[in-house]
Amino acid sequence: MRLAVLGAAAGGGFPQWNSNADGCRRARAGDPAAPARTQASLAVSVDGDRWTLLNASPDLREQIGRSAFLHPRHGLRSSPIANVVLTGGDVDVVAGLLTLRERQPFGLHATSKIHAVLDANPIFEVLARDVVRRETVGLGQPFTLEDGLTVELFAVPGKVPLYLEQDDAPAIAADETTTAAAISSNGSTAFFIPGCAAMTPELADRLRGADLVFFDGTLWRDDEMIVQGLGPKTGRRMGHMSIGGPDGALAAFADLDVRRKVFIHLNNSNPVLLDGTPERREVERAGWRVAYDGLEIEL
Repeated sequence: MRLAVLGAAAGGGFPQWNSNADGCRRARAGDPAAPARTQASLAVSVDGDRWTLLNASPDLREQIGRSAFLHPRHGLRSSPIANVVLTGGDVDVVAGLLTLRERQPFGLHATSKIHAVLDANPIFEVLARDVVRRETVGLGQPFTLEDGLTVELFAVPGKVPLYLEQDDAPAIAADETTTAAAISSNGSTAFFIPGCAAMTPELADRLRGADLVFFDGTLWRDDEMIVQGLGPKTGRRMGHMSIGGPDGALAAFADLDVRRKVFIHLNNSNPVLLDGTPERREVERAGWRVAYDGLEIEL
């Protein structure tokens, strides 16, 4: 199983288009210690011919363009993208679907709640229903794709997409709104969890001893946006647990014996994006990698 990181950043990318913060300035200037990253998405394949995308970021066209394995190969129009699996309904998860609108067949897999979000917005009808198969996925019900890849979606703590919030403090819940994907082939399993508000005992049990986990690395600390003057919300309020701190991912994974651990969905404010920072060194000492666009892993 081949896994390729198409994009590693959180919503807005790195550098974010309207950010003049130090990290974004460095990335914009081409500083090798601050490499630019597009918004989070993963491509997975068993045979190298057919590919499944985990989420369709707003940067998908750029990501396809620089990934030769996703280029057309046959006839006037074709694509090795056979399936797209959505783990949520946020803008940085679904907006890239509009890039795939030129009547190219593929399977679109998501929970009933996320399909309902797409169904409610007529712009997504550009994905012609006689061409793009909309497949509803039940939580905890593995499904096998054409190339033998097996995917299971399961709920993790999270919240509804920002554009669907109806009050100032939406509840954190584990339901069909925020899911993780377990991707399996030939006895190996990788987990893709770009958004997670908390580590629960159930999630810890599922991840214990895993071959590979891509995990929510949005913020280094829960009050990061507030401290940096970027916004009034904590990470948990946005549906993301932090990396550091007693309730963060480093602590939560310390005893889970995961073979390979990769932080993904990194906000432009997060100091782990920058080579040589104390936070990056702490992450690496704990056995983690920080995802970057173009990172590939084979299981």
